[in-house]
Amino acid sequence: MPGREPSMEDILASIKKVIAEEKELRTTVQAGPIGDGSPAPASEENEDDAHVLELDDPVVEELHLPDVDLGPPLVSEDAAEASRAKLVALQEVAAAAPPPPSVNPLEQVVRDMLRPILKEWLDQHLPAIVDEHVKREIGRITGQPL
Repeated sequence: MPGREPSMEDILASIKKVIAEEKELRTTVQAGPIGDGSPAPASEENEDDAHVLELDDPVVEELHLPDVDLGPPLVSEDAAEASRAKLVALQEVAAAAPPPPSVNPLEQVVRDMLRPILKEWLDQHLPAIVDEHVKREIGRITGQPL
């Protein structure tokens, strides 16, 4: 669905995927060139969408630089593993979290406080309001004021 926002699970999955792809790219670059050096096959996407990078698109296909020296990793393996573990914990908590309340708690408190006041006012004034409107409508229909 194009208008929906990505969920926490989608974001976490894409972060994990990028980390795994970066790790795979580093091991592939260190072992030798990627593939035969030929460009990746063109996708069958609409040309208007060609410039949009989706979260689930592989980043490795966007890089066509097999002889690039990436230098040392940006984060150590321990830091990456610790981050992965924290993201997994966050994903588990997010998946187990109860859905947000359908009603704002403050609104509910205000409604509960106003309900008896509104009931009392309606009990006192509603019959007179209905009577007045009924008389006006009868007068409009019959053409005779009541």
